[in-house]
Amino acid sequence: MIAVVDYGMGNLRSVQKGLMRAGTLDVLVTGDADKIAEADGVVLPGVGAFRDAISNLESFGIKDVLLRKIAEGTPFLGICLGMQMLADVGYEDGQWAGLGVVAGRCDRLPEGVKVPHIGWNTVRFTDSELFDGIVQDSEFYFVHSYRLIPDDTSCIIGSTEHGVAFASAVQFGRSAYAVQFHPEKSSETGLRLLGNFGDIVREVKA
Repeated sequence: MIAVVDYGMGNLRSVQKGLMRAGTLDVLVTGDADKIAEADGVVLPGVGAFRDAISNLESFGIKDVLLRKIAEGTPFLGICLGMQMLADVGYEDGQWAGLGVVAGRCDRLPEGVKVPHIGWNTVRFTDSELFDGIVQDSEFYFVHSYRLIPDDTSCIIGSTEHGVAFASAVQFGRSAYAVQFHPEKSSETGLRLLGNFGDIVREVKA
C-alpha cells in the first residue's frame, strides 16, 4: 500500500488518482500516523506555505513517522512543497526549520526571475529508476516560487531552467525521491513517473 500523506495541504485526490491511473491500485490518502507507518511507500504532496506545512506535520503527529520511514529505506516521493520541506531550513516569510532530510535550504527563486514559475518546462535528468522510460528533456508542470537548494549537488537527478538552473528532482538514499514539479498534472509523462515510483515500491517490498 502507498500512503498519500494528508496533513491538510496538497492535491491529495489528484495524486491518488494519478497513482491509480498509473497502475498503483492500492493507494490510501491518510493522516493517520499508524497507517503511514504500515505503508510500503509514502508520497508527501504539498501546496502552500513552508511554515504552515511543517507546523501541520507536527500537529498531526506525522513528522516523526515520516522521518522514521525515510530512515528505514521505505520508498518515498516528495512533490512540490513536499520536496522543499526536506531541507534543513526554509526562508519563506521568515526562517523555519525543515525536516532536515536533505542538507540545504529552501529559498525563493532569485531576484529578476518571474515568480511564481507556472506552466510546462523541461527536465534534464540523470540515469534514475524514477525516470525510466521517459524521454530526456520531457516537459512537466510546475507551480512554485521557492526551490530546494541542496548543499551536496550529487543528490540532484533532475534540473530545470527558469531564469536560473534549479534542482527539479533529487534522490537521497536507495529509494527516496522528490520532485519540484507536479507529476499528477503532467499528462502521460507524469503518469509514467508515478508508475515508476509504484514499480520501485513493489521492488523494495519484494
